[in-house]
Amino acid sequence: MNPHGLYTLFHKEVLRFYKVALQTLLAPMVTALLYLLVFSHVLEDHVQVYGGVSYTAFLIPGLVMMSVLQNAFANSSSSLIQSKVSGNVVFMLLSPLSYLEIYLAFVFAAVVRGVVVGLGVALVATLFVEVPVHSVAALLAFAILGSAVLGSMGIIAGIWAEKFDQLAGFQNFVILPLTFLSGVFYSIHSLPAHWQKVSHFNPFFYMIDGFRWGFFGVSDVDPLFSLAVAVAALGGLAVVTLAMLSHGYKLRH
Repeated sequence: MNPHGLYTLFHKEVLRFYKVALQTLLAPMVTALLYLLVFSHVLEDHVQVYGGVSYTAFLIPGLVMMSVLQNAFANSSSSLIQSKVSGNVVFMLLSPLSYLEIYLAFVFAAVVRGVVVGLGVALVATLFVEVPVHSVAALLAFAILGSAVLGSMGIIAGIWAEKFDQLAGFQNFVILPLTFLSGVFYSIHSLPAHWQKVSHFNPFFYMIDGFRWGFFGVSDVDPLFSLAVAVAALGGLAVVTLAMLSHGYKLRH
């Protein structure tokens, strides 16, 4: 391991989104809060998912986790596609860093951005309604695992895409549907039986459901199973990402 090089690349990735914090941090917080205001205003008096929990309170964990996932993906994917388009990705490949160190630097930076945005959304949202906290450990575990999973997916998308519109297509047709259809705005028990079964094939559902359990102690599936799914997803994506990096897929040409 080259800890100094790993930290240098990680620091560079953090500075990359910190320098444009208005776009990378504040904008997604505002977007999530707009979702909260609109949906809570329209559905607060009509929907109650868990007994004793208002719809607005139910909505907050889903929006927080959605923000974590989407911004973790955006961080690693945008960094790689920008490096490929500008041609400076070669300097990273020529650096004395192993493929594991490159992977870890991108994922750690994605985790930082995802968690910071999620924390900002949570802090502002709780000004509107009080939300209990059942397990801080579960909140941290699912937030970190979820952002690491999406950070890995972002690396894969950034390597695969050759231009910005391809990356936008990946985000619009893969990431957005998986996040919006993962129980952010509803419990899957409100769906017909067929769509409940389909939802169980969505790994994002388990991350959001487990994160929501950290607030209320209530979930649609066993949180330990959700944790196992998140760990398995991270392990599988890590293997794929490291294989793509080691083979130089769409990077060395």
